[in-house]
Amino acid sequence: MAYLTDIEIAHSAKLDNIANIAKSIGIDDKYVDCYGKYKAKIDLSYLKESSKEEGKLILVTAITPTPAGEGKTTTTIGLADGLKKIGKSVAVALREPSLGPVFGVKGGAAGGGYAQVVPMEDINLHFTGDFHAIGAANNLLCAMIDNHIHQGNALGIDARKITFKRCVDMNDRQLRNIVNGLGGKANGVPREDGFDITVASEIMAILCLSTSILDLKERLSNIIIGYNYKDEPVYCKDLKAEGAMTALLVDAIKPNLVQTLEHTPAFVHGGPFANIAHGCNSCLATKMALKSADYAITEAGFGADLGAEKFLDIKCRKTGLRPSAVVIVATVRALKMHGGVAKPDLNKENIEALEKGIPNLLRHVSNIKNVYKLPSVVAVNKFPTDTDSEIEFIISACKKLGVNVILSDVWAKGGEGGVELAKEVVKLADTPNEFTFAYDDNLSITEKINALVTKIYGGKGAVIAPSAKKQIDRLTELGYGNLPICVAKTQYSFSDDAKKLGAPENFEITVKNVKVSAGAGFIVVLTGDIMTMPGLPKVPSAENIDVDENGVISGLF
Repeated sequence: MAYLTDIEIAHSAKLDNIANIAKSIGIDDKYVDCYGKYKAKIDLSYLKESSKEEGKLILVTAITPTPAGEGKTTTTIGLADGLKKIGKSVAVALREPSLGPVFGVKGGAAGGGYAQVVPMEDINLHFTGDFHAIGAANNLLCAMIDNHIHQGNALGIDARKITFKRCVDMNDRQLRNIVNGLGGKANGVPREDGFDITVASEIMAILCLSTSILDLKERLSNIIIGYNYKDEPVYCKDLKAEGAMTALLVDAIKPNLVQTLEHTPAFVHGGPFANIAHGCNSCLATKMALKSADYAITEAGFGADLGAEKFLDIKCRKTGLRPSAVVIVATVRALKMHGGVAKPDLNKENIEALEKGIPNLLRHVSNIKNVYKLPSVVAVNKFPTDTDSEIEFIISACKKLGVNVILSDVWAKGGEGGVELAKEVVKLADTPNEFTFAYDDNLSITEKINALVTKIYGGKGAVIAPSAKKQIDRLTELGYGNLPICVAKTQYSFSDDAKKLGAPENFEITVKNVKVSAGAGFIVVLTGDIMTMPGLPKVPSAENIDVDENGVISGLF
């Protein structure tokens, strides 16, 4: 059976004017800054002036991802459309896609099938220019650092200890490690440098955690750009860069409003990766969704050990947000991969592999229930290749183990395929919970790392490299020991080894580098072989993207 591609479905949709979408959730025209007919930015004054009480927050997360796909964003959108189908007031809050995955291997992040946010190609490409503004602000600071050194270096910045990197929103391994400032005295001071992908930059994290323009400026001023010859931290404010950086971000900080295929309002704003950053959309977008609807549906990147953990332990800790329920997305295909099936064989029915893969799902469910004390439901995201026997096995196995589970068919049916999930979410959201964090603020950085390894990942502890231990000691001396931690690790395993699928045990996480994102307000812990600048695959998705004579784009997914 032939299916329409995501972009073909998006092109066939009839979109409503974005001003009408805003009105549908009570946002007056005076707050709406339209970017054409189908995109808008919402002024921050809406949050101050709206008298509506905040709705209930629903977090959508997933099992440990595989190349087979889980459909977390698709489920988030379909759930929202399902809630609308049963008469509920609802809004979505999602991250913006990064051009790196769009042109790499993962594709876009606008959902799929009949559960998408649109205009799909705009959202997946330049959108409203937020990422370009973030990159410009980031690289302005870098330019001011090197210019300060070139102009006499009054701050005594040690060029060997500059920690703040340039960024670009593209997968480009060639830029991971570079030497710049070559060509003689007129061209700057030669030094080793490198690039991060924009979604891994501290500026992205700051934008997503800021609560106002003044808060944004304050956070930018607190960025540590490196250290001086006395090994003392040098801040962005020492270079007087925060004002100009904020000027570049004054529009980017405003959340973007778009719509689903079924005209459900969707705030799509910010886009930090969850494997190397905190993986959540902006706090301001989440707050706007809560202010404008009775149910705000949001997602956090990759599996629950990454995006959901950081949503709960960083974003909720910093903002006071409290989820009312959690949806954990799983697919038959992904569970078969965790059970040892190779990707080319996933279309074959394999109950034995499903049985071997279920422990991965169970660990995520246990973490949400027993560590964070939140009510949850497993959404089995149906793929066209799933057999009835496989679906029945997963649902039956979950129920036998006391796991709340619902079949979701939103890819094929849109909101109609999410009605049963929507009903269950409404029931869960009305259940009181005793939400708690995975660790306390007053624990040391090392104790926080070990808490996550043992309580969330299922390992036996962390092995901290001598250089990382020195970094931890120094950051503790500087007064940053009370900050939450943001672990950067592979998304493909609970461990730091991508090859350890399922629910591995008795493993150790290797911590190689620890640094502070003082502006964002967390400690970054780099583990295993994680990199902050990905590379393109052998056959990048970019090879399949094209445009016809009328400007119609094809090949996006």
